[in-house]
Amino acid sequence: MSLKSKGINAERELVHAFWALGWPCIRVAGSGSSRYPSPDVLAGNSDRMVAIECKVTKEKKKYFPKKEIEDLLKFSELFGAEPWVAIKFQGVGWFFLSLDDLEVTPSSFVASLDLAKRKGLLTEELVGIFKGNV
Repeated sequence: MSLKSKGINAERELVHAFWALGWPCIRVAGSGSSRYPSPDVLAGNSDRMVAIECKVTKEKKKYFPKKEIEDLLKFSELFGAEPWVAIKFQGVGWFFLSLDDLEVTPSSFVASLDLAKRKGLLTEELVGIFKGNV
């Protein structure tokens, strides 16, 4: 399976997870290849919206190019959504991180498995925050 297919399948997995929790969600086809900034996934309810950049990795760290995060932030500001990154560490599961929690290097942003375990949220927790349950 190609890396692109793995990414698409992961995005679809998140769409199903949000719908299962009662949050409408869509995958934005072509995100990252458009000249306009766009997230991989949009989810929300009548109170809140989140724009999500998704990644899957076998490694203990995942790097995000600065432009990718800058585009997510720009889209989120224009659209009125809250920007998040979602990382699926294989064998561990999904974690959602605020952009403020990402580590910064000269050319990228980084999320480690350790950071995700300390500061990341599970899907249920992310949705719970916006229901006022956390």
